[in-house]
Amino acid sequence: QVQLVESGGGSVQSGGSLRLSCAASGYIVSSGTMGWFRQAPGKEREGVAGVDSASGTTYADSVKGRFTISQDNAKNTLYLQMNSLQPEDTAMYYCAAGLWRPPTQRLLQLHTYTYWGQGTQVTVSS
Repeated sequence: QVQLVESGGGSVQSGGSLRLSCAASGYIVSSGTMGWFRQAPGKEREGVAGVDSASGTTYADSVKGRFTISQDNAKNTLYLQMNSLQPEDTAMYYCAAGLWRPPTQRLLQLHTYTYWGQGTQVTVSS
C-alpha cells in the first residue's frame, strides 16, 4: 500500500521560504516518478515540479528559479524547496507518485500520477 505524507507547509510573508517534505512508504522515491502540485481556492490543480530518474526534472514557468525539487533516497522522501514566495503561491500543495516513466513534458500533468498525498497548506501574505 502506497502512502504519501506531506509536511512543512505554513504561513510566511512575501519573499520568505518554506521546504515541503513528502515521506513515502510502499514506493521507492529514488526510482520512481514524482511530482508536486498545488491547488488554490476556486482553481484547478496544477503541476509545480516533477522528477523522474530517466526524464530529469521540470518546473512550471511560474516557479522556475524559485522552487527546487529534490530527493533524499536514504529517507525515501521528496522535497520542494520554495524561495522568494509570493502571495500567488498560496495554495494546498500535494505530493504525487506515478507508476510509469513519462517523457519530461508530462511530469506536470495530473494523469501521469496514480498516488496522491493529503496535502499541506502554504499561505503567503503580502
